[in-house]
Amino acid sequence: MTSQAADGPETVAASRRSKITREREQEFFDAVLEQIRECGYEAVTMEGVAASTRCSKSTLYRQWKTKPQFVVAALRSRRKARFEGIDTGSLADDLREAARAVGRWSLNDTKLLQALGHAVTQDADLAKALREALVDPEIAALKEILRRGVERGEITADHPALEYIPAQMFGVVRARPVVDGEYADPDYLVRFVEAAVLPALGLS
Repeated sequence: MTSQAADGPETVAASRRSKITREREQEFFDAVLEQIRECGYEAVTMEGVAASTRCSKSTLYRQWKTKPQFVVAALRSRRKARFEGIDTGSLADDLREAARAVGRWSLNDTKLLQALGHAVTQDADLAKALREALVDPEIAALKEILRRGVERGEITADHPALEYIPAQMFGVVRARPVVDGEYADPDYLVRFVEAAVLPALGLS
């Protein structure tokens, strides 16, 4: 019985996974996300990722079984808040810095969101992973920036514009490629914050 337990499915799976280093695993994740941006979700295959990363397709299938599972894992590997460390002591300046940060990664993230647009409506796990990777951490970090502004007395906690700031900040990033045919870069987003977000909050 001891031998059977030691060789059970979970142990075997762990053994298989241990053969791939964290760095190599991230190479696979980066490759699949880049191919999705460039080619679209439907066009990406496990075989194509294997070829681009010089590994056997059986390696990828052994690790993640299906393309959706692989993409979900890749998205979750990138789950982090890009606003971490922004704390200038001023809400207006924090929002300007947040705008610059959004602008630096808006191209990659917006292309990824566009490429996954249809797929996420068909796969709840994929939709959840996309939100966890690209939306939730940023919304939480932005709300923390706003909370500190309230705590410092720069704005009241019941200010009616507060709840709309995350939607404003992220909405303009998603909308600009459709409206203007261009991605929202840092300069554009800082101008947006200064022209629309700060006045809404009564800041300058």
